[in-house]
Amino acid sequence: MTQRTRRRVVVTGATGFIGSRVAELLLQNPAAWHVRAVTRRPPEALIAAGAEWFRADLAAPDTLHDVCDGADALLHLASRVGGDADMCTAVNTHGTARLMAEATRSGVPRVTQLSTAAVYGPGPHRGPEVGDVEPSPVSAASATRLAGERAALDAGAVVLRPGLVLGAGDRWVVPALAELLRAVPGRWDAGRGLLSVVAVEDLARLITATLDAPGLTGPSVHHASHPRPVRSGALLDALAGHGILPGAPDQDLSWPGCLERLAASGSRVSRRQFELLAQDNWFGSERVWHLAGLPYDPDPLHPIDAWAPWYRAHVRTTAPAGH
Repeated sequence: MTQRTRRRVVVTGATGFIGSRVAELLLQNPAAWHVRAVTRRPPEALIAAGAEWFRADLAAPDTLHDVCDGADALLHLASRVGGDADMCTAVNTHGTARLMAEATRSGVPRVTQLSTAAVYGPGPHRGPEVGDVEPSPVSAASATRLAGERAALDAGAVVLRPGLVLGAGDRWVVPALAELLRAVPGRWDAGRGLLSVVAVEDLARLITATLDAPGLTGPSVHHASHPRPVRSGALLDALAGHGILPGAPDQDLSWPGCLERLAASGSRVSRRQFELLAQDNWFGSERVWHLAGLPYDPDPLHPIDAWAPWYRAHVRTTAPAGH
């Protein structure tokens, strides 16, 4: 591939859990991709690997001026998932709108935005395809990310909505499961809840595929999880089998009983988060893999073996003193 065909890709969130995997994939092929990492602080490891740094902050939209100049693609992978509503609005709504305006002004032909299946709000969700259920976000983070989707679609983006993302670097899903096992020991609703999960490495492959796959063009929205849902009980058993979490007590708890115990526990995990991790929340995702032309492992939990050392080092599994 000649220098003339090398394409510049703007990547927001390039140092995050998902964005770092995407940036690393692109940097493995420097003849094809020039990565412009958009972050607030210098991404030293990415710069050392050949990335260009563009200093910007989505919470300060004026810093995004010219961010897409000369770009062939934009991968918007940054978002605010915590904090107050004002900060979520500043980053996910206003920041995304300004970023997409810059992409449009610069004539960027390929735009991808990473969203979340949490925009659908309370379930149960049992395998709907995009369009079968209307988004009804509950949290400020999900509501503002949905607002960001609208700006992205107006810019012709491919919008991806993954479910629970697993892998080394996960600071939410497995840590929350560990907290819930301490707060509500037992098999929640008999472990029957079906969940959409995706390995962070697979999601990164899917995101990078949007740069080239002829079937993945925008404006469009796609569910972006493994096509096979996983039962909550099977997920807990797999994590316990790799020494990441303690085994759940052999006690089936009704869902009302689970909620009573959660309320009495003082846990930092909210009822909404508990529902996402234990109730039916899965979405039809087969189509996006077909459009991307990508294979996937038949077993969505197969990669846990590779993640286990990281999780064992970073997830607290013992109950706090006095608990």
